[in-house]
Order: sequence, then C-alpha cells, then structure tokens
Amino acid sequence: MIEVQALVKEYGAVRALDGLSFSVRAGEWIAIMGPSGSGKTTLVNILGGLDTPTAGRVTVFGEEISSLSEAELARYRAEQVGFVFQQFHLVPYLNALENVMLAQYFHSMTDEDEAAEALRRVGLGERLEHRPSQLSGGEQQRVVIARALINQPKILLADEPTGNLDEANEQVILDLFQELHRKGQTLLVVTHDPSIARLADRRVELVHGRLARITAGSADEESGPGPVLSRLASASR
Repeated sequence: MIEVQALVKEYGAVRALDGLSFSVRAGEWIAIMGPSGSGKTTLVNILGGLDTPTAGRVTVFGEEISSLSEAELARYRAEQVGFVFQQFHLVPYLNALENVMLAQYFHSMTDEDEAAEALRRVGLGERLEHRPSQLSGGEQQRVVIARALINQPKILLADEPTGNLDEANEQVILDLFQELHRKGQTLLVVTHDPSIARLADRRVELVHGRLARITAGSADEESGPGPVLSRLASASR
C-alpha cells in the first residue's frame, strides 16, 4: 500500500531523514518510534502530504505522492489521509459536530447526520453541541478522531495521539484504534510508549533519520535499545 524508498529530508544543514526505506501493507498498524529528533514527525508529515522530501520516493497505491502538485496533494489529503495529532487543532468557536463537518467541507460536501454518527461511534453522541472548552482532553481527541475518519480515509496518521491524555482517556483512544484496526484501517502511529507500540503489527524504529530496525509489535521488550540502535546512538556522541 505504501512504499518509502531512500527517503531524504533536509532543512538547511540538518538532515531529518537519511535514506529511509520501508513498506506498509493495507490494514497494517505501524508504530513509528525513536528518540526526540529522530525524524518521526517529519516522516508522518511527508506521508500525509504536509511536507515534501528532498530526495527519494513515497508511493501510495502505486502513485508517487512526492511528485504531486499542490492541488493534487490537497486532494490526496482530503481523500486518502486522516490526521490525529497530539495537539487537537479544534476550532474553539465551533461545536463538536461543526468541527467534524469542517473536514467534510474541505471534501466539498457536508452531511450533518453522517457527522453526528461519526461522533456517536467514538462515544460522543451526547456531546454534539459542546465546544472544545466544554470537553475534556479525551473527548476533544475523540472529536479529532471522528473528524479524521469522516471522509473514510485509506490511511490514518497519528502523531503522539495520547501524549496529552491521562491514563483513562489514553485507554479510550487505544480501544478506538484497536477497533479500527480490527475493521481493516491502515494506521501509522508515532509513539514513545512501548506498551502502545506492542499493540501494533510492527514497529519502525528511527535514529537520526535512519531506519534502526523493524520488529513485530507484539515482540517482548528487550532490556536495552538493541544492537543497531546502540551503535547509531554511540556514533552520535
């Protein structure tokens, strides 16, 4: 479904991604891990069409998105990708229903009943008219997930989606992700939490923009970072 080939991203003298290559199958849950500054968010932004690579290729369903025009990227984001970020990015003066419908607007259609059903699916059927300031952090993140899914994207990209949540609300979000995964949704989730990563099918681990290793998400945690991670970390000192 997704092929990342020799991906490079440079910001001036800084190389955020350095020859990264891996693939993702349809319906797979991928956890993207690595220390701060390893290129995780840069990777997600490129996969979502929010940024473009300096070199290399990203293909989705055989289409090279790294060569799309701005108009084509906008269409790709609207039709193929849903975004869930650590910061909720909800419009404060719109209620939950209107925030979800905003995503439909950018897709050139709105359907209030469909938006309401999306909120009911994430457990917010009684909170449709509430503005973000009237919702808890977990409820706001559920609005974000409903908004991300309203256009039935092929890919859901999440960048530390539970980073601002307490343990109880984190579990609610993870339960939603597990349900989506069971239904065949393709998920790429940036996380620093090994317990969350174990829920995924595979972990893609980055260090300094390079692929350190790919492991099964359910694999037992090792006592250390692993030989490849250790060598890469040592080389940076």
